[in-house]
Amino acid sequence: MNLSAPIHRPSLHEELVDRLREMIVEDHFQPGEKIPEKSLCDSFGVSRTPLREALKVLASEGLVVLTPNRGSRVATVTPEELANTFPVLAALERLVGELSAARISDSEIAHIRERHEAMVRYHKERDRSAYFMANQDIHSAILRSAANPVLEQHHTALASRVRRARFMANISDDRWAQAITEHGEILAALEDRDGARLGALLSNHLLNKFAALQRALEGVSDAAE
Repeated sequence: MNLSAPIHRPSLHEELVDRLREMIVEDHFQPGEKIPEKSLCDSFGVSRTPLREALKVLASEGLVVLTPNRGSRVATVTPEELANTFPVLAALERLVGELSAARISDSEIAHIRERHEAMVRYHKERDRSAYFMANQDIHSAILRSAANPVLEQHHTALASRVRRARFMANISDDRWAQAITEHGEILAALEDRDGARLGALLSNHLLNKFAALQRALEGVSDAAE
């Protein structure tokens, strides 16, 4: 995805929010760095008004800090904040699994299976960028299939903050392989429409990710999606 290309989509606000969120979580800007509004407006081909409205949304998600008369900066994510956020997100993941298993369609399962197979292939090819994209597609598809807008809104806001943290550390081969195994179990539970098992697997998958991230932040390269 070319994050700096001009925006032509009719839903300008939504596209701006998505584009800026991606730039922040993928470390195009560093924590505490001032967001270059003028250069972004030039790159996107938009005025400052829609850009600032998009930044307000990201501020509500905790990704951006707005300071009157001083512009906006990328928010920092502390270890304490991660420790507080991951358990809450894990609880939401459990609910996502329970609802998704009850509501997901056959076509949605087929799509997730296709993305899972692609993700496994990217793992074998050691293509981490494509792997992460497929990984996010899977988790997003499961969340959508839960068909609960309130749950999706709160989950997305929390997930945006912790998603950025994964770029703070490299992925060890052991954790990467473990994540692939966990995703296989998640797919099996989804295909069985076993809500209790799917919810537990999604929750544990996230907590395992957090444990790996904690080790990475302590100096051990061991985090993965």
